[in-house]
Amino acid sequence: MGYKEIYRKWCEDPYFDSGTKAELAAIADNEAEIEDRFYRRLEFGTGGLRGVIGAGTNCMNIYTVRQATQGLANYILAQNGQQKGVAIAFDSRIMSPEFAREAALCLNANGIRTYLFESLRPTPELSFAVRKLGCISGIVITASHNPREYNGYKVYWEDGAQITPPHDKNILAEVGKVTDFSQVKTMTEKEAVAAGLYHIIGEEIDDAYMEQLKGQSIHPEMIPEAAKKMKIVYTPLHGTGNLPVRRVLKELGFEQVYVVKEQELPDGTFPTVAYPNPEDEKAWTLALKLAEEVDADIVLATDPDADRLGVYAKDTRTGKYIGFTGNMSGMLIAEYILRERTKNGTMPEKPALVETIVTTDMAKAIAKAYHTSLVEVLTGFKYIGEQIKLFEEQNTYSYVFGLEESYGCLAGTYARDKDACVAVMMLCEAAAYYKMQGKTLWDAMLDMYETYGYYKEGLSTLTLKGIDGACQIQNMMKEQRSNPPKTMGGYRVLAVRDYQADVRTDLITGESVPTGLPKSNVLYYELENDAWCCVRPSGTEPKIKFYYGVKGTSLEDAAAKLDALKADLVKE
Repeated sequence: MGYKEIYRKWCEDPYFDSGTKAELAAIADNEAEIEDRFYRRLEFGTGGLRGVIGAGTNCMNIYTVRQATQGLANYILAQNGQQKGVAIAFDSRIMSPEFAREAALCLNANGIRTYLFESLRPTPELSFAVRKLGCISGIVITASHNPREYNGYKVYWEDGAQITPPHDKNILAEVGKVTDFSQVKTMTEKEAVAAGLYHIIGEEIDDAYMEQLKGQSIHPEMIPEAAKKMKIVYTPLHGTGNLPVRRVLKELGFEQVYVVKEQELPDGTFPTVAYPNPEDEKAWTLALKLAEEVDADIVLATDPDADRLGVYAKDTRTGKYIGFTGNMSGMLIAEYILRERTKNGTMPEKPALVETIVTTDMAKAIAKAYHTSLVEVLTGFKYIGEQIKLFEEQNTYSYVFGLEESYGCLAGTYARDKDACVAVMMLCEAAAYYKMQGKTLWDAMLDMYETYGYYKEGLSTLTLKGIDGACQIQNMMKEQRSNPPKTMGGYRVLAVRDYQADVRTDLITGESVPTGLPKSNVLYYELENDAWCCVRPSGTEPKIKFYYGVKGTSLEDAAAKLDALKADLVKE
């Protein structure tokens, strides 16, 4: 059936509600819009769904959410997991509560118990809840840091991490089998409650989650004194972080926490920012204004589902606020944990630091300094969460900290996904520690550069939307494979890792060995002088991403080297 026929079916079939039909009637004369909404079914990737909110098979709506949930339900039933149930959380985005409820009722209609949060919660709390409640799976309705017109649907498995092999491929296959809405089950909330399948959760999980967060503190005794001198500005960017972040800081003893009022309350339209992402400089305007007014030491922002943290800190020399990348803030937390746990004797046996392949190489230097193993995984925090499970099952390492370059990290094993709430807590504790020494976080960062080297990283993206975008991206990857570069940014290419072919080729010796990681459409170039570059298509957006990093002898030297490498990649 072509997209025009599917469009007409949605306009006429009584299965679809009047609001959906009215929305579609309004675009009757827009052929391009109809094609974009119906040329394909919204792809259920290895993590779930993400798309623009609206009517159509290629959009996020109650029908595509039900369809995906039916596939998940079929897999859960095949695993005999209906009694264990599914925990469901949602963020502040438009239609998030509605999508969460529809997912619950679809699962209920299939005889599967659900535990739905009473109101919006951070994504990492869902990860925690899955294991706390002994569920077989979890769902979070969120589009993370995407623009306001998006929403999404992420699936977790019983270990608390986003789905990884074999469950991801198996669930994807089951979702693919649900080709018609007549295959989708649902029921009313009244029926689900009467059947004992629909449960609302909230405060009891909040309290347990909060205790786990506070349990990651290394020097809680130090905080009350330091907190009297330290000022914190925080913005949840209209998302889920407001209550849990403020609560954990208050309970640890931080007294001077100033919240950006204009961005305090949940709002899926994100009225003060075009892009609710702490990686975007424009999202910081109001927070930095407040920081100047109150003379804050540290400025923090969490994304809408509170799994990413952005940071600014004052430079004592200039009085200006300096932005930190996810690599920088992650390294500050990592070194603080490794150093202080080593000093007070609480470092576990066989400690391990876990990072993705596109995260800073400074992690390798820090891990070596503290006799900690460094484990690399593919891009995506689900692979870090998976390592925690594998460490426990195989008794190989003890997880200490994990991070990815895209502003996500996790201290502790209570959750299996990145958690901005614990990142806020640990970074504020580290800031308090340095405050007692007369230093800011930026001063501490400079000390780390001097100790480990001036590592600097960057990311460039190319967006290719529409029907042809995916083909163009795949062709670019094919070109990289068929004509691999010999140099990049003036650096000689020493080795190439092709994760799709599962081979690392040493270009000096010609030797080839397996990468040791799962197959993925990723190319990684090891360059001379500790530089590197990685190319991969985005898993959630129509983009191809270029990651790159260098090691310099100073801030200026590292910046110049990175600019040269970036210019060469962009040119190509």
